[in-house]
Amino acid sequence: MRFAVIVFPGSNCDADCYHVVKEVIGQEVDYVWHREQKFSQKYDCVILPGGFSYGDYLRTGAIARFSPIMEEVINYAHQGGLVLGICNGFQILTEAGLLPGSLVRNKELKFVCKDVYLKVENNRTPFTIDYAPGQVIKVPVAHGEGAYVCDPDTLERLKENNQIVFRYSTAGGEASPECNFNGSVDNIAGIINEKGNVLGMMPHPERCAEAVLGNDQGKYVFTSIVKWLKGGQVRGK
Repeated sequence: MRFAVIVFPGSNCDADCYHVVKEVIGQEVDYVWHREQKFSQKYDCVILPGGFSYGDYLRTGAIARFSPIMEEVINYAHQGGLVLGICNGFQILTEAGLLPGSLVRNKELKFVCKDVYLKVENNRTPFTIDYAPGQVIKVPVAHGEGAYVCDPDTLERLKENNQIVFRYSTAGGEASPECNFNGSVDNIAGIINEKGNVLGMMPHPERCAEAVLGNDQGKYVFTSIVKWLKGGQVRGK
């Protein structure tokens, strides 16, 4: 299998994603520079990594959305290709219209960098089948504009279609207001599109994918992709 990691000016988690795919889960991976207009390879999954594309000028992800490679990413997603957007990648996906809603300033107007708990709300996606239903995982966050917002009708559709994949929670899995450090609507930390092939999440699974780091729970986002592509079964089905 072959993955692509899109590199924008200001990306700073591209090497982390590349390392996890190549060295941790043992898959082929290429960097793809944002000025490319077409993929030079056939990819099984495309990753938009975290960082500060274009310095977050205008607003997060707004300029990167118009990078030449994004038309190829959009077409790839519309054809059913798997796309994973992490942090700034999530912001770019919403700006590109591949995911509903927006990411805005954290409620305290401060950059937050720490470990948080996430509850896996939907483990029947290509990105979560290696997690158990309702499993709670610890994943680091690092963002200043990570509060997910959407209108009430969109939120209702997300709930009805089981598109909320991760919520900020306690260690026991309660999505309480106290856990909602950035002010996201309904404690949302990650969502998927209606078709089920595009995931955006603010926390960084690539930063907790090896036991040597003290936590490898993020690795299973990546192993889930491989398992899904091989036709694997949902855990706890």
